[in-house]
Amino acid sequence: MTTKLPLSRSAGGMAAALLAMIASMPALAQPIAITGATLAIGDGSEPVRGGTVVIDAGKVVAAGAGIAVPAGAKVIDAAGKWVTPGLVSGFSRVGLAEVPAVTETNDISANSPFSAAIDVAPAINPLANPIAISRTGGVTRAVVAPAAASGIFGGQGAVIDLGADMSPITKARAFAYVEMGEAGAAEAGGSRAAMILTFRMMLRQAQDYARAPASFDGNSRDALLNRVDAEALVPVVTGAMPLMVHVESARDIVTVLSLRQEFPALRLILAGATEGWMVAPQIAAAKVPVITAGLEDLPSAFEKLAATQSNVGRMVKAGVSVSMGMLTGDDALQLRVATQQAGNMVALTKVPGATGLSWGQALRTITLAPAEAMGLGDRLGSLQPGKAGDVVIWDGDPLEMTSAPVAVWIDGVEQPMTDRQTRLRDRYATPSEGSLPKAYEW
Repeated sequence: MTTKLPLSRSAGGMAAALLAMIASMPALAQPIAITGATLAIGDGSEPVRGGTVVIDAGKVVAAGAGIAVPAGAKVIDAAGKWVTPGLVSGFSRVGLAEVPAVTETNDISANSPFSAAIDVAPAINPLANPIAISRTGGVTRAVVAPAAASGIFGGQGAVIDLGADMSPITKARAFAYVEMGEAGAAEAGGSRAAMILTFRMMLRQAQDYARAPASFDGNSRDALLNRVDAEALVPVVTGAMPLMVHVESARDIVTVLSLRQEFPALRLILAGATEGWMVAPQIAAAKVPVITAGLEDLPSAFEKLAATQSNVGRMVKAGVSVSMGMLTGDDALQLRVATQQAGNMVALTKVPGATGLSWGQALRTITLAPAEAMGLGDRLGSLQPGKAGDVVIWDGDPLEMTSAPVAVWIDGVEQPMTDRQTRLRDRYATPSEGSLPKAYEW
């Protein structure tokens, strides 16, 4: 809105106009200081008692023990409660499907002439019920991946925030997604040999496009990529865009890692990696981050025959950067179980013969680690100064199933703690005469 000054040139007229303009401007948000909490930074360190977090202008200003409260700050007493960064789901399809079984609400995959170029960002619905449900569960950011349906490439995923507004995109075209396990083999004609050859030829054609876009013929009989998909893969072959590879078995993981001998610029992210523990030293040496499920100890597929509950713990022990996400179902709906995934890793430290994680390590897998995997570790995922003001206050230890968030901030903006489930709960907890739908009247 443009505010026009009056035509009068008098000092009094100018002053009055300036005062009116200032009065019409929104008040600047005051700093927020959350004090007295059991505080976890999210960087792998253990929680400290009596901690303070200061948020100002949408960013974390300071966090830790002995932090001074700035003058004029709004103080929130969190004594007896826990404070963490907002949780980051390392793998999801939230916002792409309201009801995955209902085609009209499902934008996860597409049978399309295009594959690698499909960008999920415009399809994400910030009003989808699972977004609000996940937000009230403490999840403030999510990695959103497409699924492959017309070839091995699914398209380009995004990183989003789960704020109660219509601008969910933190980073569009954050990574390319490709299937390289059993599902990839099926998409490539039925064998892993065909899948690997298809993948290599696609990347070579993307390199051809990068060298000479004008002469690239995406319509020839030998073309595996049309021009749009070839252009979309140029950032992948040049290393400007990460490539998330869904792969589960140890042998497939080794094959994927070896592709960098031919395409050294590839910035790989492994998604799934159920058998990652078997080749953890190779993954660590390649410095490739892994996004996996928290607790998968049953071989639900042939490519997961070596599944073990100690997969995450063993990979972390070998030096692999591990994040956790929804890779075992409910990827569009139940992001809030991230705390259960991480809590299971802590519980494994008490199981004889198992390998788990410390409390701080476990929290890191659902905060800073996924942010780092997406190249956003300098902006998100922890309460280190300068990072986004994504903060959650919990009524107890957040990695215990009996605990729940009581307040959530995203970019320093306090979020509503209601969703469709809480509204239904409140409506029917103590129903009164006349408040029930007609179907409930007898």
